Amino acid sequence: MSATYPMDMVRGRITVQTESSPYQYRGMFHALSTVLREEGPRALYKGWLPSVIGVIPYVGLNFSVYESLKDWLIKSRPFGLVEDSELSVTTRLACGAAAGTVGQTVAYPLDVIRRRMQMVGWKDAASVVSGDGRNKASLEYTGMIDAFRKTVRHEGFGALYKGLVPNSVKVSVF
Repeated sequence: MSATYPMDMVRGRITVQTESSPYQYRGMFHALSTVLREEGPRALYKGWLPSVIGVIPYVGLNFSVYESLKDWLIKSRPFGLVEDSELSVTTRLACGAAAGTVGQTVAYPLDVIRRRMQMVGWKDAASVVSGDGRNKASLEYTGMIDAFRKTVRHEGFGALYKGLVPNSVKVSVF
């Protein structure tokens, strides 16, 4: 994860860049060299901590929910889903989709914070609309906890779940 993290950070920046973005990256290597030159090597790891922390609940819940669902289905045999103590491929896939959705929902706020931290330092990429709905206030984060606090303070608790639905579809389908 640590070895590939800079590429994930750069992918995020390339994905959201527009004509008015502060840098026009021509590709992954140009983006990596530009971030290194303009922001320093630490910038390639902005958001790394919430990423690492987010793996723990995601993987833990994914495995435990999957195994619990599987055991419950085998023991209770609802809807004829179990034949000879074995679950069908479709039922196992459904258990995996449900487990992935639960794990992702719990870990998702850490993913939001990670992405926001990756955008810091990129002019106007980390900003929020102020109370009057017209002005943008630039945000700088001193770390993960600060990013959580500012996100909730400026946008409310729901901001930690922005984009959860399409992400859940991705986790469930793929």
